[in-house]
Amino acid sequence: MMLSLSDLDDIMQQESDRLFAVDIDPDLRKRFAFLSGGRAENGSPIIVFPEFPAFGELQEEEFHNVLTYLTSVPSVTASGVGFILVIDRRQDRWTAVKGTLLRIAGSFPVNLQLVLVLRPSTLFQRTLSDIFFKFNRDEFKMKVPVVMLSSVTELHAYIDRTQLPQELGGTQDYCHDTWISHRTAIEAFALMVKTTAQTLQSFGTELAETELPNDAQATSNLLATHTEKKGQMKEDLCVALGQGGRLLESINEPLQREPDYTMNQDELENLATVQRLLGQLDETETAFDDFWERHQTKLEQCLQLRHFEYYFREVRAQLDVVSERVEAISEVGISPAHAEHILRELNSQEEKACDVLDWALSLAAEGDGLIESAHYAEDSILPKCSELRAVCDEVTSFLKTKKVLLLRAMELHHCLEKASRWCEEGIYLLASQPVDRCQSQDGAEAALQELEKYLDTAAQHQITDLNGIWRDYDSILNPELREQVEKVFQKQVSMQEMFEKRRVSLKKLAAKQTRPVQPVAPRPEAIIKFPMSPPTHRSQETRNAEDNILNVENCRIVEVQVQNGGSRHGSLSEEEENLAVLRRHVMNELLETERVYVEELLCVLQGYAAEMDNPAMAHLLPSALLNRKDVLFGNMPEIYQFHKRTFLRELETYTDVPELVGRCFLERMGDLQIYEKYCQNKPRSESLWRQCSDCAFFQECQRKLEHKLGLDSYLLKPVQRITKYQLILKELLKYSKGCEGSEDLQEALSSILGILKAVNDSMHLIAITGYEGSLTELGRLLMQGSFSVWTEHKKGHAKVKDLARFKPMQRHLFLHEKALLFCKRREENGEGYEKAPSYSFKHSLNMSAVGITESAKGDNKKFEIWCNSREEVFIVQAATPEIKTSWLNEIRKVLTGQLKACRESSQKKASDTMSPSPTSNSPPICLSPFRNCQKSVKKGEEKKTDAVNSDPNSPSSHKEETVTSPTTDRASVAKKRFTLQGFSNLKSQKEFLQPAGKSLTLPMVFSQPGSPLSPDHKAKCHEIKSDPTPFGCKEPGQTPHITLSRAKWLSTSSLLQAKRRGWNKASFSMDVPEVHDGYSSAEDPMNSDPEDEGGRKLAVGDRFTVVADYEKEKGGPQDLSVKSGDMVQLIKEGDDGQWFVRNLGSNKDGWVAAANLLTLITESKSSQSLCSSEGSVTGNLSTSSSCSETYTSFSDIKP
Repeated sequence: MMLSLSDLDDIMQQESDRLFAVDIDPDLRKRFAFLSGGRAENGSPIIVFPEFPAFGELQEEEFHNVLTYLTSVPSVTASGVGFILVIDRRQDRWTAVKGTLLRIAGSFPVNLQLVLVLRPSTLFQRTLSDIFFKFNRDEFKMKVPVVMLSSVTELHAYIDRTQLPQELGGTQDYCHDTWISHRTAIEAFALMVKTTAQTLQSFGTELAETELPNDAQATSNLLATHTEKKGQMKEDLCVALGQGGRLLESINEPLQREPDYTMNQDELENLATVQRLLGQLDETETAFDDFWERHQTKLEQCLQLRHFEYYFREVRAQLDVVSERVEAISEVGISPAHAEHILRELNSQEEKACDVLDWALSLAAEGDGLIESAHYAEDSILPKCSELRAVCDEVTSFLKTKKVLLLRAMELHHCLEKASRWCEEGIYLLASQPVDRCQSQDGAEAALQELEKYLDTAAQHQITDLNGIWRDYDSILNPELREQVEKVFQKQVSMQEMFEKRRVSLKKLAAKQTRPVQPVAPRPEAIIKFPMSPPTHRSQETRNAEDNILNVENCRIVEVQVQNGGSRHGSLSEEEENLAVLRRHVMNELLETERVYVEELLCVLQGYAAEMDNPAMAHLLPSALLNRKDVLFGNMPEIYQFHKRTFLRELETYTDVPELVGRCFLERMGDLQIYEKYCQNKPRSESLWRQCSDCAFFQECQRKLEHKLGLDSYLLKPVQRITKYQLILKELLKYSKGCEGSEDLQEALSSILGILKAVNDSMHLIAITGYEGSLTELGRLLMQGSFSVWTEHKKGHAKVKDLARFKPMQRHLFLHEKALLFCKRREENGEGYEKAPSYSFKHSLNMSAVGITESAKGDNKKFEIWCNSREEVFIVQAATPEIKTSWLNEIRKVLTGQLKACRESSQKKASDTMSPSPTSNSPPICLSPFRNCQKSVKKGEEKKTDAVNSDPNSPSSHKEETVTSPTTDRASVAKKRFTLQGFSNLKSQKEFLQPAGKSLTLPMVFSQPGSPLSPDHKAKCHEIKSDPTPFGCKEPGQTPHITLSRAKWLSTSSLLQAKRRGWNKASFSMDVPEVHDGYSSAEDPMNSDPEDEGGRKLAVGDRFTVVADYEKEKGGPQDLSVKSGDMVQLIKEGDDGQWFVRNLGSNKDGWVAAANLLTLITESKSSQSLCSSEGSVTGNLSTSSSCSETYTSFSDIKP
């Protein structure tokens, strides 16, 4: 392939050891010696030493280099003959001649044949040179003859004139500069040829030693790299060839100028050298092209092999997927519709498989083409082609077998369905025959003919040969299908028996009576009747009668009454059978639609969702759908997995007991919550669908699936399905009243409706905009709806109403467990879910800070929601009184829940602090209604409390509950000691204050001494029921209680805020409301203006009752000793909760803790507000004068 280095060495005559013209160019240009190109007759090259006056001044190196180079230029053959030197010293002296000869004799590098010297031309020098030459001949030590010539004429006798330059009398047109230029160019070209040859040789070695990659990309990269290098090599070759061509033209230039020009021998040798180099370059290029073609072909075949192997793996994987999908398709089905659906799916898979099979066969043909093109990897390609064809044949055969078996299964299913439908229609026929028709002989005959006519169609519908079924359909009969065939066959037998019994009965009724019949008077009581049933059973019998699901045996026929005495039981059995048939019919519908639903979900996920990840469909996928599969399909995969793996299987277990299927719904009610997430995502999904509904991707998927409807119809299936369940449950409940499981069905129906409501509410909830924070922190959404709202604000002592009070604001309210949101509804323009309204957040109320008034302005559709002691009041008007009632009930439940939580927390805390032990007394109790309890219980032993007996006739004596209050941290700091001793003395006072027949109510609030921010120590409301003893204090072990007959619903923080505005001074004054049987009307004088509902101001002379003993010696010098039950009168109010009072019993004055006093109970038309200061140390009791529908009996909110 390459130009050998030995040839180049021959051409350049071992140029690695020789000089180049370019290296000694300055010395050559001095022209003290040159090759004229002439040859002697024997072919010896001629070197001319022209006249050079400075010859003696030449450096020895210069002289040696020039002679060495000149003797290396002629060919080896010419140099072997020997050189002829012509020394021209005609214009010089003998000494110059002698010096020249001595230098030549000492430095000439190669053989000499002859030395011709043109001696000096002057007479003296010529004579002198002759004499000295004769005597000094041996001094030159030359082995060749040296001839002294007197003129050029003599020279011509030795060398032909044509071989001599013009300066020696010859005819050669010698140009020394041209000669130097040609020699430099020839040597540069020879070096270029050698370098190119070496580069090509290295590149060829690299290509030959390169290992073939194992993947297509690496092979393609290697091919590109080698192609690039090959191009560079070709460029270098082209450059060398171009340079050689130009050099050849330069050598031939004299011939082009003068066609008669005769080249000298050196020019001819130069020409031959260039031509030889060019020829070898051409040969090298040709050899390189051949080698490259073979190498390129191998790389291209390697690339083809790697592509073939890659596509083989892809096709093989696709064939495996097709095989798995086809294998996963059932060959039987569970119903005709299911079998038809499976067949459609099989046809769809067959279409997909056809594409894969065509691809596989095309790839196998491509492999055959590679083998035919003499591919080097034939041993690897041939087995793969054979494997592809074998797998294609296997898949094709498997598809055909599946289709044949499925068609057989469909045939059997249709046969079973036809037989089953015939049985059900027969049962319906028996159940639908009117009772009146059996009253007469003609009616019985008509009914009998109807039955016989129906029985005549049995041969067309029934399964007559069960063994024939086993034989004909043996290839598809699995245990489930075999069981299904046996069930249908048994159903036929049972139905025929029922028909036979009915036919026998009708024949008896239709037969003419031949024996005399004793006339009897018809008596209504003689009619066969069922025993009186409870209301539930009676309603069931009434419904059954309305549905005409009665047997003919229920008819009263006097002639055969005695004979059919046991017909009642049979009638009931048939009636139950008829209802069971109806239940099974509904259950079948549930199962069939469930299976179809699961198949539709699978179809959507495989036909659309999976295709979004298919690289073959990527070019059809619009950019808007990239990475948006979760938005378009939501959690449909989760829904499919739940129904496929869990719900459908569990529903099938209730096939024979449909009346118990409610249990399945109840067990999986939590799992059905996943539909809420799907419905919440539906607006985003529909918006994305509208953007891309016309794209080619969806159209192609729909074409492959052969769907008449678009994807949006199938994305709506989950929403339709969750709403379908409640309709099916209603139908089952209709036919299952009185049966086992009916209560579960009713509960399941209510739960499903609850899920639908939650879904609907959540759809509104996600439309709220502008709310800063997380809606999930507000708790569960309880209700939502639109209302007209007016607002009122209290500033100082005046009530300020909105300017637009006569024009209500339209607000959409969202009631959560922890907050009530006010939003403004905004209608949106658009289609579908985009047309759904949005809600702009306006205001929120914390449910721990609100109260309600159930009637406002005498309007039965209005109610009030207020907070901060009515500083902010929202008058809300519902569309109907029913909506108002439902909202009030739900709000009441929230507030009741808060109250229950408060009481349970307080009871738990009290049990930890006051539970008595056999060896120790109970700890003291602080019952202060104030936030700061300065006078507290001091460490020490607590005195035992006196027993207080409740009135057995008290209406609340049977409703006792334990209430305790922990000692606060502030109270312990005061180091004052209070006891419960003397509480029994209050009994007489209370009996004196309480009118007969009146039920006293007393709301009380306890708070925990914990951190107000700690969730475990938040103060909560408690319900306390009263007995005749104030505060309900009894002996240890008994449970004090206080009954509230009416309570105003307040939040846990309203009263605390009111207290800070001055209520603390009057918070212990409390009046007993008059007892009313019902709520007072809007005109009741108890309904005062909200402005008057603030706390009453303390006044000098107000009287209070001491609730705990206080010993002066334990306190300061001005403190007053009091006993529990003492009555005191306020003189002045001090700081830090200390009051200066007078003991009306001892007539002594002194300071006492206000926390130890209780307002005397007096008759009043005011009522109490129940609240709890969240995070406070103690509770508050305050007076409220509003008592209309605001008040709700605590009997309604008991836990």
